[in-house]
Amino acid sequence: MVKKFGGQFSPDGSSDAPAPGQNLGQNLGQNPYKNAQTDPVGLRANLMFVPPAVLMLFSLTSGATGLALGLLGAGAWSASAWMLREGLRAESAYNARRVARRPALPRKLAASVLTGIGGALAAWSAEPGLIIAAVYGTAALALHVAAFGLDPMSDKGVEGIDDFQQSRVARVVDDAEDYLTKMSDAARRAQDRQIEARVEQFQSVVRELFRTVEEDPRDLSAARKYLTVYLQGARDATVKFADIYGRSGDAQARADYLSLLDDLEQGFAARNRKMLLEDRSDLTIEIDVLRDRLQREGIHLDLT
Repeated sequence: MVKKFGGQFSPDGSSDAPAPGQNLGQNLGQNPYKNAQTDPVGLRANLMFVPPAVLMLFSLTSGATGLALGLLGAGAWSASAWMLREGLRAESAYNARRVARRPALPRKLAASVLTGIGGALAAWSAEPGLIIAAVYGTAALALHVAAFGLDPMSDKGVEGIDDFQQSRVARVVDDAEDYLTKMSDAARRAQDRQIEARVEQFQSVVRELFRTVEEDPRDLSAARKYLTVYLQGARDATVKFADIYGRSGDAQARADYLSLLDDLEQGFAARNRKMLLEDRSDLTIEIDVLRDRLQREGIHLDLT
């Protein structure tokens, strides 16, 4: 009978003694990968780089005019494919946040327009004519929209939030996400699957703090040190660890790095819990004040 191999030193193995951070997510009472992010760019988006290559290939034997139009069309389709990838990532970031503003540049819509332009140029190179080019270009644009949809066109969760404060939070969170991205890149250089998984678990806890600050920008002052200084230090430590571990495979460096992630994760989780408790206390105070005011007006609420 086939049996999956596993053990202490296998990528997904376990030992009797838990590794640093192994059970931290369970101790915190939450899914450690709740906020883990995956790249939203899938096979369909990557396949959009194929038509430009095909168009360029067929344009090589179409004469000077056909070659020029084919190259322009291939360029428009390549730009469309790149813009689509960025649009999918922006949409994924928008959907992941409870409070978010619509993308300043509608990248998916721009990708659809570029697809239509590329289709029109490709049609013109094969059969010159304005009507034919317009028909094919419009069809290509419509099919692109039908396949990938449009960008988010409205803000969400920003009612009653000061624009200036929300902009400050957005800038800090964007910088913090950049730190996390560089952490992931460095962790991959270490070529250790458990390290990569541990970094993802830490990042999921960090993103819980992101969501808390986004929902109430007043918490930014209390969390700024965590979102800037601590994350920058975590990024630098990950880069140095990847350099050392990638060259020597030092087990002590690995243990020290995992211990650092444990400490940081506990600190971020504790900061998030404290801010949530403070927000709950503020809400209780507001409810008590409102209840007293209603009672002075002769309105009695039976909350039992």
